[in-house]
Amino acid sequence: MDTITSIKPLLAVLASLVAIVPIVLSARRQNLREGWTFAAGAVKFLLVVSMVPLVLEGKVIECTLVEVAPGLSIAFKVDPLGMLFALVSSTLWIATSVYSIGYMRGLKEHGQTRYFSYFALALSATIGVAFSANLLTLYLFYEVLSLATYPLVTHHQDGEARISGRKYLTFILGTSIGLVLPAMLVALSLAGTLEFTDGGFLAGTASQPALIVLLFMLIFGFAKAAIMPFHAWLPAAMVAPTPVSALLHAVAVVKVGVFSILRVVTGVFGVEFLRTLDVGTVLCWIAAFTILVSSLIALSQDGLKRRLAFSTIGQLSYIVLGAVLLSPKGLMGSMTHVAMHAFGKITLFFCAGAIFVATGRKNISEMAGIGWRMPFTMFAFFIGSLSVIGLPPCGGFISKWYLVLGTLEADQLPMLFVLLGSSLLNAAYFLPIVYRAFFCHPEDSQFEREVNEAPLCCVVPPVLTALASMVFFFYPQPFLRLAGMVVADLLPATS
Repeated sequence: MDTITSIKPLLAVLASLVAIVPIVLSARRQNLREGWTFAAGAVKFLLVVSMVPLVLEGKVIECTLVEVAPGLSIAFKVDPLGMLFALVSSTLWIATSVYSIGYMRGLKEHGQTRYFSYFALALSATIGVAFSANLLTLYLFYEVLSLATYPLVTHHQDGEARISGRKYLTFILGTSIGLVLPAMLVALSLAGTLEFTDGGFLAGTASQPALIVLLFMLIFGFAKAAIMPFHAWLPAAMVAPTPVSALLHAVAVVKVGVFSILRVVTGVFGVEFLRTLDVGTVLCWIAAFTILVSSLIALSQDGLKRRLAFSTIGQLSYIVLGAVLLSPKGLMGSMTHVAMHAFGKITLFFCAGAIFVATGRKNISEMAGIGWRMPFTMFAFFIGSLSVIGLPPCGGFISKWYLVLGTLEADQLPMLFVLLGSSLLNAAYFLPIVYRAFFCHPEDSQFEREVNEAPLCCVVPPVLTALASMVFFFYPQPFLRLAGMVVADLLPATS
């Protein structure tokens, strides 16, 4: 690939970071404060989009900030995998910002300036992870994201929020410091570099047992991916406001976790070398266990956000499973599912928040008949459900189709049945919500007041993201093309 040096990756990272200052200074003028948020979001999005043509031409955009030591730098590199993730996160930040206005103002939440400030910092860290050129840069922005999202998780500042916040940091920081940091230091001593390469910079640098240990340390150390048993932080984080939950589950935190694992597979070890380590089957079963157990737990949850949380745990392991299948179609499905799941799941969380703003209801058992009172919200919920289940006409079908093909390509028939069985479980815990909303009549006391749609800012974003999920069924090429370019570089003989 041709390499181009440009400051654009740095500017894309800084866009929302710089906006924090005017956001804080505009604390007493809400419209101006949110105006700065949208301005930063637009600039970030345009900067990311401006780099797409170059990436699609096969060029890599690089920007080195500082050379810490020989082979060790803080630097950015925009390649197809990073571009795919950056496109998703920069697009959905704008949608989430619109939604946040309706939600935070609708519920008269406190600390709104603090909320928008940390939200902007979190998106800077997310783009930093997406464009990281090496493991050191990725690790630094990964930790910044952990610290930036802690105030968002503990936004309500009550006892439950503090307990959940401690659990959040214990899992997220504990694993990254206890597992990723030492693994990174050992990797540097073995390879003399941490730069991501298509063949993996650790390939052949140590004995097979030592490299397998490093692999598991990195995969479990990036606990934002919520692989069991390092998943408990995610349901606990549901105490946060719903826009934060949407940020956690669709745009930033969990996607940074699985993106980091994709970088480990593709850039640290390399797909071809991982095949020689012969650990793919073990990793597949770890992901499969997470998929099935989380889906079964989701079935038992009455709280809507908790059901969505356990659903997210399973869907993240779809991405991990596709990566560790180490097959071209599996990798395609894994990377594409990052985008398809993001749009489907953020729709569902937006709808959950809209229901809470309009009715104050959190439990599924309290939502009988709500579909006819909030038709736009619940129809968007239905579309989002179809996408996460993997049914047409939604984009989730495309990514799951590639995952299924990947299991056959990797000769992993048990994983095929895991995917099909878990999709049935997805339907079992989503479709009854839709049925209850549209086909069950509430008791007279179910709603103490007339219920209508939530404020417009809470309704338009889920409708738009639901429509986007449908558009991606008919036009998935932007994500498929970027994912295809990654696979072509990793496995040129099979592309």
